[in-house]
Amino acid sequence: MAGKPLRICLLTYRGNPRSGGQGIYVRLLSQELRQLGHEVDVWSGPPYPELADGVRLVKVPSLDLWDETALFRRPTLRELRDPINVSEYAHTVTGGFPEPLTFSRRVARKFQREAHARHYDVVHDNQCLGPGLLAMRPHLPVVATIHHPVTMDFRIAMKAASTYVKRWGLRRWYSFLPVQQRVSRALDRVLTVSEASARDLQTDYGIAGDRLRVVGNGINLDVFHPISGIERRPDRLITTLSADSPLKGFPYLLEALAELRRTRPTLELKVIGSPGLRTQTAKLVDQLGLEDAVHFTGRVAAEEIARAYAESTVAVVPSLYEGFGFPAGEAMACEVPVVSTTAGALPEVVGRDGKAGLLVAPGSAPELARSIGALLDAPELRRAMGAAGRARVLELFTWRRAAECTVESYRELIGRHAHGQALAC
Repeated sequence: MAGKPLRICLLTYRGNPRSGGQGIYVRLLSQELRQLGHEVDVWSGPPYPELADGVRLVKVPSLDLWDETALFRRPTLRELRDPINVSEYAHTVTGGFPEPLTFSRRVARKFQREAHARHYDVVHDNQCLGPGLLAMRPHLPVVATIHHPVTMDFRIAMKAASTYVKRWGLRRWYSFLPVQQRVSRALDRVLTVSEASARDLQTDYGIAGDRLRVVGNGINLDVFHPISGIERRPDRLITTLSADSPLKGFPYLLEALAELRRTRPTLELKVIGSPGLRTQTAKLVDQLGLEDAVHFTGRVAAEEIARAYAESTVAVVPSLYEGFGFPAGEAMACEVPVVSTTAGALPEVVGRDGKAGLLVAPGSAPELARSIGALLDAPELRRAMGAAGRARVLELFTWRRAAECTVESYRELIGRHAHGQALAC
C-alpha cells in the first residue's frame, strides 16, 4: 500500500546480533523497512544489535544481569537507587526473568521524559509485552510481534521436569507470562509469524482473532544460499540447538542417529550450538555411544552456519514446537533437503506436499530414523528437494515481503488510531 514514509519505533528488550532470534529479527526487518523508505529507530536493551546504515540505535541500558562476562553481577548502590533496577535484581536473584517487563517500564519512562520520542507514527514491540507499552497507547498506536506463545515452552518444560524443585523453578522463571498475556490482549494489534502461532495465541493468550495478523519471517538470503566449491558429505546430517531445551526435541534425534548408525556406522551429526550445562544432553550422547558421531560447534557466525549447510546432506528439525522454524528455512535456502516434525508452524515453512522435505510426528525417534534413512538412500530426490526448498523460500520467506506486509499492518492501525478508532482494552 502506497503512502508517505513512516516514522517507526521498533523495540527489542535484547538485541544480541549473534545468538537468538531477536537481534536477527530486528536487524533484518529494520533494514528492509529502511530500504522501503521509512525512518526506523531501534530502541534496545543490552546486548545491543548491529544495525544497517540509516537505522538509528537508541540504547535503553539495564542491569544486564545475563551478560556472560559478568553473570548475575551485584549492582552498585547508585544503580539500586532506581526502583526499576531494584525490581529487576530482586526478581532475577529469586529465580525469575523480569527483563522483558522492566525493559518496557524503562521505555515508557523515557517516552514520558523526552517529548521528542512521541514523534513516531507507530511503536512496534518485539515480544517484550511489558506493562510499559500500555502507558504509550494513549499517544501512539502500539503493535507487537509475538513469535510464538511462550506457554508452549512452559508446558513442554513442565512435562519434562522430573522433580518438584525443577517444576517450582520453572514456575518462578515463567512468572512473567501472566503479565505478558494480559498486556497482549490490550494492544492495538498483534503480529505473529505463522497461522499455527495465531491459533495458539487465541487459545493460550486469549487474543481476539480480529487483533491478530500473520506476517511470516524472512530468511537472510545474503548469507543462506548455495555455496559453490563445497562438496556435500554423504554421511553428514545437520541440526541446530540454539537453546538446549525440551522444546527442541533433540534427544529424539540422538536416538534416531543411534538407530541409523547400526547400518550406517560412518553417519555423523553436526550440531550448530552447544549442550546445555544443566541438561542431560551430553550424558545421553555418551549413553548412546555417539561421542565420535556428534559434533557441537558452539556459537558460530551465520556465515559459518551456511558453510556447514553446504557440507551437509540432510537437515533435521526434531522440534516439539516452533512458532516459525528458522532452521528449516535456512537449510532450504541453502538447498538442503529437510526432515522436520509437524510441530507448530514447521509444515507451513517446509510445505505439506513433500517437495522440499519430509514431515514426521513430533517426539518419534523411529519416524525420524526412517525418513532420514529414506533421503540418505535417494540422492536424486535430495537434489530435487533442495531446489524446491530454495524456490519456496524465494517465493514466500524474504525480508522484503515481511517488511511490506508489516507496513500494511502499520498503515491499517495508524488509520484507525487517527480517526479515534483504537481498539478498546
